[in-house]
Amino acid sequence: MNLLYLYLEGCFMFSAVRKNLFVSAVGVLFSVSAAQALEAPQGRVILTVSGDITHTNSASGAQFDRSMLLALDNQELVTDTPWTEGVNTFNGPTLKALLEAVGAKGKNLSVTAINDYSANVPAQDAFDHEVLLAMDMNGKPMSIRDKGPIFVLYPFAKDPSLNNEVIHNRSVWQVKSITVE
Repeated sequence: MNLLYLYLEGCFMFSAVRKNLFVSAVGVLFSVSAAQALEAPQGRVILTVSGDITHTNSASGAQFDRSMLLALDNQELVTDTPWTEGVNTFNGPTLKALLEAVGAKGKNLSVTAINDYSANVPAQDAFDHEVLLAMDMNGKPMSIRDKGPIFVLYPFAKDPSLNNEVIHNRSVWQVKSITVE
C-alpha cells in the first residue's frame, strides 16, 4: 500500500487531508475484503453453515470440505462418551473456531445430522466448553458408520457435569449442517 501511495502522491500531489482519507479508504477496502474472504472448498463438501453469518463462499452460506475444517484450530480431546467404548482420542476443529471463521452473529445453533435429526445448541457452549467438531477418532477419519464425518463432542472426561441428557441431546453425530440463528 505504501508503494501505491507514493506513486499516487507523485502523480497527484495530494494534500495532507486527502492523503489521509485516501489511505484510510484503501485500508478499509483491503481489510473488509480480506475479513470476509472464505475460500471455496476444493474437495467434497461435508459441512454447510448458514444463517446469521458474515463470511460465506456460496449462495447457501459457508461450505467446508475436510481440509478446510482441519485447517481451523484443530484440537485433541481424550474422553469417554456414552456412545463409544472406553476412552478414545478425538481430533478436529473447535466449534469456537468454526463460528469465528464464518463470522457467526447468532446466539443459537441448529445442528442437523445426515438423517435430519436436529438439536439446538447455544452458541455460547462453544466458548464456555471446549466443544469439538470431532472428525478423527484414534487417528482415523470418522466414517458415517462411526458417527462421522463430524461429531459435536463435549469434553465429558474433563467436566463430568456435562454428562447429562441436555448435553447428550446436543452431541449430534453425522453432522451435515449448522444454521446460526
